[in-house]
Amino acid sequence: MGRAAEMLGVTAAFLRSLDNARLFVPQRSSGGHRRYSRYQLRLAQRARDLIDEGTPLEAACRIIVLEDQLGEAQRINARLQHERTAQSPPRDRTGETTGRGASGSTGPGA
Repeated sequence: MGRAAEMLGVTAAFLRSLDNARLFVPQRSSGGHRRYSRYQLRLAQRARDLIDEGTPLEAACRIIVLEDQLGEAQRINARLQHERTAQSPPRDRTGETTGRGASGSTGPGA
């Protein structure tokens, strides 16, 4: 934990407070030491930034969770939009289908 705190410029107590607030739960070594992933360190840095701006710890943790959920929803939406676009027939400028399938043919014998 000491090295992680040093990397972020925070105290070990700050990282423990994020653990206690359930922003994340670090893995533990066989000796019981906390082991943070890079993702968890990014969350801790974001929490530090929000707290430095005057946001209370609990509110900062909630903001981070909501930002994370929003990012995931946006990734899912982009993937679904891509899949939908790939599956729908091409359309002309008026919005009418052009009659071409995914291969570009216009039907039998084309």
